Amino acid sequence: MPTQKPIKHYLQFSDLTLEEYEYVIERAHLIKRKFKNYEIYHPLIDRTLVMVFEKNSTRTRLSFEAGMHQLGGAAIYLNTRDSQLGRGEPVEDAGQVMSRMCDIIMVRTFGQDIIERFAAHSRVPVINGLTNEHHPCQVFADIFTYYEHRGSITGKTVAWVGDANNMLYSWLQAAEVFGFHVNVSTPKGYDMDMSLVSTDRFTFFDNPSDACQGAHLVNTDVWTSMGYEEENAARLKAFDGWIVDSAKMARAAPDALFMHCLPAHRGEEVSADVIDGPQSVVWDEAENRLHIQKALIEYLLLGRIDTQ
Repeated sequence: MPTQKPIKHYLQFSDLTLEEYEYVIERAHLIKRKFKNYEIYHPLIDRTLVMVFEKNSTRTRLSFEAGMHQLGGAAIYLNTRDSQLGRGEPVEDAGQVMSRMCDIIMVRTFGQDIIERFAAHSRVPVINGLTNEHHPCQVFADIFTYYEHRGSITGKTVAWVGDANNMLYSWLQAAEVFGFHVNVSTPKGYDMDMSLVSTDRFTFFDNPSDACQGAHLVNTDVWTSMGYEEENAARLKAFDGWIVDSAKMARAAPDALFMHCLPAHRGEEVSADVIDGPQSVVWDEAENRLHIQKALIEYLLLGRIDTQ
């Protein structure tokens, strides 16, 4: 009988090494090129991805579902409203059952503990499609986008302006893996949860404009993430001044890029002239969720393969 290779999950950014990231980035370049050239590439024929959604999604569902089909496999969408998870089935039981019927699972949920428990009882790789604490696939796509436009991100400075949310924590983990620095500016009362920070590759700035000084990449996100809608009015008041506008971008490096994981609220966390301006790469960033996740799925299921 064939030897069962160890299961590798992707639950937070620190789950892969730099060497693994560089390999997957190389594969993503190749897979994207095939996609753009309309070359059929089906390494995952007869493989099935199950996508479990507890939070709403546009880019995550589309990129995973389309990506799995483009790799020759099938994708099944489940949400907690339509499954037994919504009726109180234990996460551990769901992990046991689902992983016996498919090859890989993506989970988009609330607490990181939920996906950790799910993965602990899964027989197949589990990918974090977003939790309250981490959003590794988005940051991986962002770094891939930076590589496409500017080359290696090692030694660069990334500015994070806005809420201390799952995106920031994944960026901080990425800084440790890739060797770059993060300038962080969050309003008082919306500070980082230091229990989620395991690197010293960051500097905190009270003034968001100062955080942008010399940055090679300026990044932000909505001020009110999913699950915090009741705080919206208070957040709009607290985040006044944290908009990424042309004045803040002017303090960044001359060739700085702007990124936003979307959806965006023009006039709140970012001005229209920035997100729709020449330094913005948000549409490439969104598309690259597709390509980097295809390469990630291929790696988690097939391991390293010869360049094709």
